[in-house]
Amino acid sequence: MLVTQAADYMGPPIVKRFTEEGADVHAARGFVKTAEDALALVADQGPLDILIANLALDPRGTPVADIRDDDWSALFATMVDPLMWLVRAAAPGMRERGAGKIVAVTSAAPLRGIPKVSAYCAARGAQNAFVRAVGLELAPDNIQVNAIAQNYVGNDEYYPPDLVASERFQQHLAHNVPARRVADPEETAELALFLASPRSSFIVGQVVPFAGGWVTTTG
Repeated sequence: MLVTQAADYMGPPIVKRFTEEGADVHAARGFVKTAEDALALVADQGPLDILIANLALDPRGTPVADIRDDDWSALFATMVDPLMWLVRAAAPGMRERGAGKIVAVTSAAPLRGIPKVSAYCAARGAQNAFVRAVGLELAPDNIQVNAIAQNYVGNDEYYPPDLVASERFQQHLAHNVPARRVADPEETAELALFLASPRSSFIVGQVVPFAGGWVTTTG
């Protein structure tokens, strides 16, 4: 199996959890910058059964009037283009094998929207839309493609420990997140493990909200 950006975002807990289960994990570090990078990563695995597309970048949050073209492009170049390249590279081999699992770790942000983070929401929304469509396309080939659309999960990129521990953030949690806590990163890893297992073979093209109720609450 292949985990991308394995040192960032949800990479470390996912690599750890799958390794504990005895999976042969290739933990690819750094960004997937080109289609050739994606092809090489997939080719290096031989027959690839599981792809965890873990892709992240600083949200570059600003009001819409201040969005920089290079920030907008960077978000899509780091999270959207690589997801397509990776799935495009992995799908033929999975189809030939007659089975495959693709799990994208995305975000719940576009499911509800966050002011002043519209560029990030747009990129994550593109990821989610791609998963829904390609999940339906590949389902007849016994390839299940799904996304974990998370928010309020502990990780160094978006919710580092010092931020989570602050009184202001704890008040924010109490007001905005029905679960009133930040999830442990291991919880995302458990969900990824389930979506990559035979137990989830009837789940296709789904963007699974994982945000402690934040997606459905009216605030």
